[in-house]
Amino acid sequence: MTPHDYCQDKAAKSGSSFYYSFMFLPPERRQAITALYAFCREVDDVVDECQDPQLAQTKLAWWRTEVDRVFDGEPTHPVGHALKAVGARFNLPREQLQEIIDGMEMDLTQTRYLDFKGLQLYCYRVASVVGLLAAEIFGYQDRQTLKYAHDLGLAFQLTNIIRDVGEDARRGRIYLPIEDLQRFKVPASEILEARHSDRFQALMAFQTERAIRFYDQAFALLPAVDRKSQRPGLIMAAIYRTLLDEIARDGYLVLDRRTSLTPLRKIWIAGKTWFGGGRK
Repeated sequence: MTPHDYCQDKAAKSGSSFYYSFMFLPPERRQAITALYAFCREVDDVVDECQDPQLAQTKLAWWRTEVDRVFDGEPTHPVGHALKAVGARFNLPREQLQEIIDGMEMDLTQTRYLDFKGLQLYCYRVASVVGLLAAEIFGYQDRQTLKYAHDLGLAFQLTNIIRDVGEDARRGRIYLPIEDLQRFKVPASEILEARHSDRFQALMAFQTERAIRFYDQAFALLPAVDRKSQRPGLIMAAIYRTLLDEIARDGYLVLDRRTSLTPLRKIWIAGKTWFGGGRK
């Protein structure tokens, strides 16, 4: 199995909506974004699957070293080899790959966020940075596209948080800001115990409105000249906005279940968005 085969397999098995967003790309760009996605999956899996925080820290430290080896020309992991192969063609700064690891590391030391400002730092590291790297791979002419990529990444992560409230709570994490819980009078204990209420539903409607504002803000920032090249991000946005609609339609029952779209529906949305010229 080649490094790119490894990354492709990692992406396909994940079932992530990201996989559907870059399936229409030309081979070189598809290989690059698949390598980036596989890297994100590897470091995210360290945090989600490793029960011992110290061992997880050790594994993340190994990945930090592997990133350095990628840029020194001597990677050892298949993902590292894939990143090295595409790095000469696309601008994937070492510092930003390390910053993604910084974000994953936050999950080992922080399980609550006082306010949205604090949560934004986490979202920036684990999602906006990925968006900025993806924008480089997709290509752009106007640097304002990077502002679009930043805000779109934030919107994606807020959507993940909404979808995964129950799953995260079972890992002992609550990403919803404490100030928001207090505003809607939802004790953390109710989330940890998966106790749905009208108050929780109102809280989640508020979180959804915030995410939608960032989607709208991102779309407004995307220059027309780069809309075609940035279609993969718009595909992802179309899939995630549909997911938010489904979650809202179900009454925000995210504490004991995980709402998802079928692969066929994702493919349909991807094709419609791609061949529709990236219209949202």
